[in-house]
Amino acid sequence: MAQNYALVTESSSDLGIRTAEEWGIEMIRMPFLFTDDGKGKLDLDEPLKTFYDEMRNGRVAKTSSVNESTYVQVFTRLLEEGRDILYLGFSSGLSVTCETGRKIAESLREKYPERKIRCIDSLAASAGQGLFVYLAKENRDRGLSLDENADLLEKEVLHVCHWFTVEELKYLKRGGRISTATALLGTALNVKPVLHVDDEGHLIKVSQTHGRKKSIKKMAEALGETIRPESPIMISHADCLEDAEYLKRILKEDYGREVTLITEIGSVIGAHSGPGTLALFFMGSHR
Repeated sequence: MAQNYALVTESSSDLGIRTAEEWGIEMIRMPFLFTDDGKGKLDLDEPLKTFYDEMRNGRVAKTSSVNESTYVQVFTRLLEEGRDILYLGFSSGLSVTCETGRKIAESLREKYPERKIRCIDSLAASAGQGLFVYLAKENRDRGLSLDENADLLEKEVLHVCHWFTVEELKYLKRGGRISTATALLGTALNVKPVLHVDDEGHLIKVSQTHGRKKSIKKMAEALGETIRPESPIMISHADCLEDAEYLKRILKEDYGREVTLITEIGSVIGAHSGPGTLALFFMGSHR
């Protein structure tokens, strides 16, 4: 029997509103804006196809962390409903969002001493964070208490594996992930980097290949080397569904593995990685 506590995360988990609702997840949407008009929006305010087309046409998107009042409102509503909270935050290696959530949770513990709030830094992003939320949902639905669920998840943080590749290097350059010279040379040579999220939750370049399909195969090889036998698998894409389906086929044909869920990369993650980003997530022996 499912336990009566709330699972809370941010839209940086790239699960989408419908999946979050189906799983019973409280999702906090993160803010972004386009620098040419400065109008604040929330992740998933507009169709993602529109968002990525605007980026391709030269618009620059910037993001910020969730403000404290949002956490106060969401957490307070849940606590007033008589529900405890298990909060699964966006990687502290990429955003201060998780620390904000922890801060508000600590303040509310004093106001609601009869309620329980557990906070976990997922050290994850995109559907890596989403995969972490999926594990929490499965544990909850199997009847695990909040503390049992949180204790298990804390042991799994460094086993959530993230592998990314991008279509254009200019977005990584803009975010300070690579230098201008590297971006210009890589673009000229059709170099596609393969990146992962390390044990501190930072995005790190691991290798590079020449051509898109080789970079996708490289991600599949990483899965084959470290994936656990029982692991779920998620793929996220930024307006490149055909590439996501190609990766799905490779995993099935070469490794005999089925994909649990394919999701779209939202505006907050996509603002930093750009259209054409493809990402693979699974539980492995190590990151």
